[in-house]
Amino acid sequence: MSSSAISQEPPALDPALGPVSLTRQLCDIASVSGDERAIADAVEAVLLERAPHLSVVRDGDTLIARTELGRERRVAIAGHLDTVPINANLPVRDELDAETGEAVIRGRGTVDMKAGVAVQLALAIELVEPAVDLTWIWYDHEEVSSDLNGLGRAQRNRPELFAADFAILGEPSNGTIEGGCNGTLRARVGVHGKRAHSARSWKGVNAIHRAGALLQRLAAYEAETVEVDGLAYREGLNAVRVGGGIAGNVIPDRCDVEVNYRFAPSKSAEEAVAFVREFFSDADEVEIVDLAPGARPGLDAPLAQRFVRAVGQTPVAKFGWTDVSRFSALGVPAVNFGPGDPQLAHADDERVPVAQIESSYAALRAWLSGDL
Repeated sequence: MSSSAISQEPPALDPALGPVSLTRQLCDIASVSGDERAIADAVEAVLLERAPHLSVVRDGDTLIARTELGRERRVAIAGHLDTVPINANLPVRDELDAETGEAVIRGRGTVDMKAGVAVQLALAIELVEPAVDLTWIWYDHEEVSSDLNGLGRAQRNRPELFAADFAILGEPSNGTIEGGCNGTLRARVGVHGKRAHSARSWKGVNAIHRAGALLQRLAAYEAETVEVDGLAYREGLNAVRVGGGIAGNVIPDRCDVEVNYRFAPSKSAEEAVAFVREFFSDADEVEIVDLAPGARPGLDAPLAQRFVRAVGQTPVAKFGWTDVSRFSALGVPAVNFGPGDPQLAHADDERVPVAQIESSYAALRAWLSGDL
């Protein structure tokens, strides 16, 4: 089903029905990256109507809602509003999972990450007197180029709104805590040759053939598992795209291999760049085309330790890159926590267990209401 088949008039959200019902409501508002206006309008409307205890600021299609209770500490809790493109997987539907038999909600955005947003929005309206001051953030353009990211834009435009002692990002984590995140680097590694007619190939130098040695080295490389503050982060160095060739009868004079390096948060971005340049020191060109540092687990903060106890499960490392890195860059320890299996994010059979929505809501509510 295309986004045009989903109602362009977003329904009024009703958080009073609870986070499970709210997950369905949020998912059924079309919100592919670049088309978040309707869902941002719906979230803003319900905040203004039902949350007089929050001051609400809007930056484009990003919403920042804050308590101003004068508490000693402040926690920021964020989630993105956009999804990857729909592929006949909206509206959502309720069903029993064929493998586990558990009740699930199936459809685009259920995992990544409308269930997490639903938990956050329900609690934002419900928690009038939390134990800490809260900054709730719902932002646009997470699933696309980082320069469009609404969280980054709002941090640049209104940095004073992002001061916090601890942050939680509602990325899917199977209802447990995933600490920090790996950093990510993409490089274009260029190998040069010399053009010639393929009938006289000895007159040229085949750049694609020259790239073979580089690809063999990548295939043989064994990435490390690096322990950082008690969590094990698996690194990865992989070719993700290869391009070369001029025509069917021309020896190519260039071959480019795009490489993605996922590096543990103990490495700085500069150290990651240095490693990649050294690894491909025999290439003719190494151009860094994308770079985002990782984030340490953030679990040594007192608020984080109390949150771990509230969730009641052993934290694990987040292998992918997430926006916890943006909080970490501000000096705010941050973790990922939300319902849904991250391996189902973006999948056409994306689905979230109802029980995980409920347990994530209960754990977060108990922690924010308790003695912090």
